[in-house]
Amino acid sequence: MLKIDCRGLKCPEPVIKTKKALEEINEGIVVSIVDNLTAKENVSRLASNLNLPYDIEEKEGCFYISINKSKEEGQKGDNNNDDIVIVITNDKLGSGNDELGKVLMKSYLYALTEVSPMPKVLIFLNGGVKLTSEGSEVLDNLIKLGDAGVEIISCGTCLDYYGLKESLKIGVIGNMYSIVERMHTAAKVINIG
Repeated sequence: MLKIDCRGLKCPEPVIKTKKALEEINEGIVVSIVDNLTAKENVSRLASNLNLPYDIEEKEGCFYISINKSKEEGQKGDNNNDDIVIVITNDKLGSGNDELGKVLMKSYLYALTEVSPMPKVLIFLNGGVKLTSEGSEVLDNLIKLGDAGVEIISCGTCLDYYGLKESLKIGVIGNMYSIVERMHTAAKVINIG
């Protein structure tokens, strides 16, 4: 039995720590200890998505999520879909509060460094090019993705529009034809912004 103490951690840390623990073992039980409902739901969803049976016990204000991994189970979550293209069109995630949007985008890109499979290509359009440029708060995560083999493309027209062409810090400058080509030939395109 492997216990993972995720109390006090913000999303997506409990899920990432639990997933890493499950990857470390061939079979056995991983108990993830969380202290809020959101983490409980997210870790439970991870187990469900991986097709692993789990139980939840609540005690002393915490949730103990026991996930049982056996050699025969868990195959559903191990699909290989490495032909994913993600298009990011803003430096914030969602609409509403801009500060919250920046926090969510930072969290999303961090979580992206921890998932498997990673996307094949990240394409940055419009305000999204601010994320690949000097001063961006997410450069560390983008560098980690780039080092892992994720192709990072920023729209040249967009960089010109925002005056950021000389400030690009990660990836390559792309044109609309190459961007459309990557999107058109991908198995899956996900739009974020």
